[in-house]
Amino acid sequence: MPDFCAAYGCSNRRCVETRARGITFHLFPKTGERRRKWERALRRKGFAATGRTLLCSEHFRGEDFDRTGQTVRLKDGVVPSIFNFPARLQRSVATRTTATSRRTEANVPASSSQDAPQPDAQGATAQRALSGTRQPTDHLYALPACPKAIKAKLEEASARVRKLQREKNNALRRERRAKNNMQAQAM
Repeated sequence: MPDFCAAYGCSNRRCVETRARGITFHLFPKTGERRRKWERALRRKGFAATGRTLLCSEHFRGEDFDRTGQTVRLKDGVVPSIFNFPARLQRSVATRTTATSRRTEANVPASSSQDAPQPDAQGATAQRALSGTRQPTDHLYALPACPKAIKAKLEEASARVRKLQREKNNALRRERRAKNNMQAQAM
């Protein structure tokens, strides 16, 4: 008997085709709070998982998987989070109304000295410019409309690149030291 994914609207079943597409299937946790979290995440009224109930990998984020061994496993404590629910099962998303939350959305650090209100050429303040309407972005990589937000995002990305370069150099040095120690011990 073929095994099907238990998620609402998902028609994936365990077969050669889904395996070729890289889709894996995962049993519900056996007992406890984690199993109840998985059942609640499905949002199916009166649903109770059995010992053979499965969810496919399309309902988990990429970072939820441990792909270090031969088999793809879920990390401990992971709960499925990607579903295609109909409108009646969708949860409403709260809208942002405060200047602080809008600034967070624009990815501008709240403690930045650039956030201090400064008059511009028209007499409006930079704070009002930040709290004004934002240009909607279709993608995560799209730039925000505010130049200050762009600059803050660039500075944040540059700092991350510098940090990663330091970490890479440190790792290379550790690797060289380990090789030299291995060669010294072999002699």
